[in-house]
Amino acid sequence: MTSSTRPVAVVVDGYSAGNFYPAAFAAYGADVVHVQSTPRINPTMQAPDLTAYSRNIICADESELVELLRPYGPLCVVPGQEGAVRLADRLSEALGVPSNGSALSRARRDKYEMIEALRRAGVRCAGQFKSADPAEIVDWAQERGSYPVVVKPLSSAGSEGVVVCDSAEAVRTAAEAVLGTQDMFGGANTEILVQSYLRGTEYIVDTVSCAGERYVCGVWEYEKTLLPSGKNIYNRDLLADPDTDPVPALTAYVDEVLATLGVQWGPAHAEVIVTDEGPVLVEIGTRLNGNINAPFHDVCLGHNQAALTAQVYARPDEFRAAYAGRVYRRLQPAVVYNTPTELDGVVASVDETAVAEIRGLESVFFAGVKLAPGARIRPTVDLMTSSMKVFLTAPDDHVLEADYEKVRSLKDAVYRVA
Repeated sequence: MTSSTRPVAVVVDGYSAGNFYPAAFAAYGADVVHVQSTPRINPTMQAPDLTAYSRNIICADESELVELLRPYGPLCVVPGQEGAVRLADRLSEALGVPSNGSALSRARRDKYEMIEALRRAGVRCAGQFKSADPAEIVDWAQERGSYPVVVKPLSSAGSEGVVVCDSAEAVRTAAEAVLGTQDMFGGANTEILVQSYLRGTEYIVDTVSCAGERYVCGVWEYEKTLLPSGKNIYNRDLLADPDTDPVPALTAYVDEVLATLGVQWGPAHAEVIVTDEGPVLVEIGTRLNGNINAPFHDVCLGHNQAALTAQVYARPDEFRAAYAGRVYRRLQPAVVYNTPTELDGVVASVDETAVAEIRGLESVFFAGVKLAPGARIRPTVDLMTSSMKVFLTAPDDHVLEADYEKVRSLKDAVYRVA
């Protein structure tokens, strides 16, 4: 057990973006305990760095887990990734620490329940239907009388299984492809969700809340390409100027969503499309933005969502004084580029000269090579199958755009494919 003189934060399944939590809490003098909810590490996501934690607890029995955590007197229990949201809600509630609670936990995770909660509250939202029967999904789409519609799993993440369908046959194919599979968190897809298609530009809205007082820590515009298959390639995320439209409207709308879904504490990552009628929620997750790179965000925004979350729980008065009810400032333009590829084969080697050229560009803050020699590379069909992730930021928009174009020209030279 950690020293009783230091506060303790608990992270449940600290995969991917959750890896930024240990350092964030350590900056406030807190030790961090990791809860691993599965017997083995999930291979579909970036694994947690367990050396960064004071202890890793593997326990399948929730009652026993609560008793194992209670002696630490934790500051908080936070989910390290989307699949851990409901467990973190239950644990934080049982331990009596700041919590969003479990009453609306399902609506913060299940995409159907999420939108229905907004509908009941009179918040603008998509039309939708769910079923375990692909034929019923097709019937709903046909009865609406207009295409496209969107077919997706109930609890996926990272655009997994999301297909824009322009015909009954496309709906049937997409629904059958979802049913009976597992999502990236190991959950079974026993039902299918179909929603009305939202026309407009999509944005990320990231927030951190402290006892119901939120801070908008970033708004990013998605630049997407819709493939003939109905799947979206998420190309660039562009940091929006907070003083220009549609950031004020997005902020006001997300405030309604947070209130409706009972988000009182911690981070949230919302995806919202600005339609002709106004902003409409695609989905929201009460966890860190999966695209977070803490040092990169520190440069372009002056803070990052993981550090702000740690401050909420470790020093709530300090957070409220500095951030409550406010919106971020953009210190300099920034782009997150998920590089698409049409390469198809096995990675024979990585061209380190091309990688070095990308990393040497003035505005490139970080460039992550996602595939190693021996890995299968396929044409990009969604966010998960992009070939690299490149973070760019510079005071000068022209430098940023020129470097982005240079990365575009070099991205496929990174991989030699057999």
